[in-house]
Amino acid sequence: GVVAGESCMAEGPNLSKPAGANTPGLSLHVPEPRFRPGDAVDFSHVDVDAPGRLGRPDETCDPSQLHDHAYGLVRVLGDDNRAHGPWDPKLDADTLRSMLGTMALTRAFDERMFRGQRQGKTSFYMKCTGEEATSISASMALAGDDMVFPSYRQQGILIARGYPLIEMINQIYSNKGDKLKGRQLPIMYSSREKCFFTISGNLATQTPQAVGWAMASAIKGDSRIAATWVGEGSTAEGDFHAACTFATVYNAPVILNVVNNQWAISSFSGFAGGERTTFAARALGYGLAGLRVDGNDALACYAAERWAANRARANAGPTLIEFFTYRAEGHSTSDDPSGYRSAQERSEWPLGDPVTRLKDHLIAIGEWDEDRQAEMDREAAERVRATTKEAEANGILGHGLHHPFRTMFEDVFEDLPWHLREQAEQAIKERQIKWPGSLDQ
Repeated sequence: GVVAGESCMAEGPNLSKPAGANTPGLSLHVPEPRFRPGDAVDFSHVDVDAPGRLGRPDETCDPSQLHDHAYGLVRVLGDDNRAHGPWDPKLDADTLRSMLGTMALTRAFDERMFRGQRQGKTSFYMKCTGEEATSISASMALAGDDMVFPSYRQQGILIARGYPLIEMINQIYSNKGDKLKGRQLPIMYSSREKCFFTISGNLATQTPQAVGWAMASAIKGDSRIAATWVGEGSTAEGDFHAACTFATVYNAPVILNVVNNQWAISSFSGFAGGERTTFAARALGYGLAGLRVDGNDALACYAAERWAANRARANAGPTLIEFFTYRAEGHSTSDDPSGYRSAQERSEWPLGDPVTRLKDHLIAIGEWDEDRQAEMDREAAERVRATTKEAEANGILGHGLHHPFRTMFEDVFEDLPWHLREQAEQAIKERQIKWPGSLDQ
């Protein structure tokens, strides 16, 4: 019986017995890339859809209809180098040649700037080799006054929009011709005229900025949309998820381009969640339209971006596009990929090279040949070489040709506060004493 005064409550847990004593111990999963330096490479695990397998839904469809598009791969160019299926944008040959020419120029620019960094003419550079279609082809599907919020590997957008190469090189050299006055890390361009938002070294900050800009455009009843680019590694940042939330809640006219090039600076995509699912599939949980695209297929990149742009302009909502591609070279001039990935990966990548694939397509349809390609490459290299020589007259790293010292106090306040004005006058005076006649140095 129950003794008076005692409750009939069930006994609590036995705290003297370790929790889970009769179960296996927990283990932490740490993502590990499939191939390390020296390993043989086998990309058979990568599912490559046949061009045309995925349909092209109506641009105003409900995001729930795009489940297969978030897990499959939108492709246009086949092994026969011809366009197939409903995603074929049916671009004319002149547009395709222009796209190819911009890719060739961007690749020549990268080669020259990389060489300049190795020669000590600048401190830092980042190439976009193997990823040209994700920026050039995609941006060509936008209107010229649509606002783009790039990451640090979208120099092709500026080149596609006709921004002067010399201005880019001046910025890389941080010389006296640099419109940003040496205040940005090399390759972090900015151009209001080309609707190219300032690149930031703080990763993923551009994503909520793009969404906010798109929301403002919608509030004003404008017709311009926003597009942003972010690496797959940066999607692990909180800013990216905040951007997705605001985009879907406010139906912002924005395109969130995720460039999945398989590698962050030295860690593979698994650390950002790539082992578990596709990056395009993240769209499903937010209620966003999601497309996963062959990022080395210039026609597919163009078609997907145009689809998303049309959707945004129709007030049908934002789109998240995963461009599935491969970073052919190092993360930057500060990175040596041979230390963490197999050297075979680039040659074994199953989706090939975007420039070669577009060139081969033009040849297959009778609109190009190898001789004209060689001439295009030569002209691009010569144009970059000549422009580099012109920019170097404005100064290179360590040669003292930079903006006047006094400019460090400019462009922040409309009217310089008294205490900064005093600091400026004192600093300039001391500089004149140390280096006579150096007011403008």
